Amino acid sequence: MLFNFDHLSEPDSVAVMGILNLSPNSFYSKSYFSRIDDVLKYAEKMIEEGAHILDIGAESTRPGSKNISVDLELERLIPVVSKLAKKYKVPISVDTYKPEVASAVLQEGANVINDISGLSSGSVMAKVVSRHNAGIVLMHMQGTPETMQKSPYYDNVCSEVLEFLRQKIELAEDAGIDSKSIAIDPGIGFGKNLNHNLTLISNLAKFKDLDKAILLGVSRKSFIGEVLCLGPEERLEGSIAAGVIGFINGANILRVHDVNATVRAVKLSNAIKRVKLID
Repeated sequence: MLFNFDHLSEPDSVAVMGILNLSPNSFYSKSYFSRIDDVLKYAEKMIEEGAHILDIGAESTRPGSKNISVDLELERLIPVVSKLAKKYKVPISVDTYKPEVASAVLQEGANVINDISGLSSGSVMAKVVSRHNAGIVLMHMQGTPETMQKSPYYDNVCSEVLEFLRQKIELAEDAGIDSKSIAIDPGIGFGKNLNHNLTLISNLAKFKDLDKAILLGVSRKSFIGEVLCLGPEERLEGSIAAGVIGFINGANILRVHDVNATVRAVKLSNAIKRVKLID
């Protein structure tokens, strides 16, 4: 069945994507699980809390991190993806930029590939996704996780990220991926400084011009820590605030560590947003 991002949540609302982390090098240690039983238990908890989709990653993409082998990534991913796909109906996204990994997890029941590299492999990844009628998230990143925070620079961050994503959408569609199966992500924290991140969130509505679902990942990220002078464990309120503002500015999917708190915040925000203005 063809995956469609429009079906994740109600019209004019936002879908919540819960993060499942299989890498011991994650910047937020509480999101990491090494035992498969613990992963499955936490996945069930997020689904009960209202997650519309789960995003599973086996390779850390924190600033300065190095990549891991395809074999190690698949060793971590396959048992989890396979069991989740068989047990739950909630769509499964896998955070990977490697076509070999994407092909394997899609065969095991994954529905979406969350490619932080924005198709750095060219049409190879796009054709894998197209062949499986899957969805793809195209994210912008300047550099690689290992180098991206070494003095990132833009003349105009919104225009440059927008143009990058426009080109990647064209590449994806040329490879046969359906228009409704493509989402975009401006890549908060991926090759951006504090001002770049705040500017992108503030101007998120500009990305509506691309006519794609917008995924926003701000949960517990370092820009929140820079503003509030707090470590990852204390960034819940900042994450909620940034996520709600992102939703108001046009985000369709919020990628989060804290599903329950986000769902509640979005529910109230949506109730307020839907009330008609009184003259």
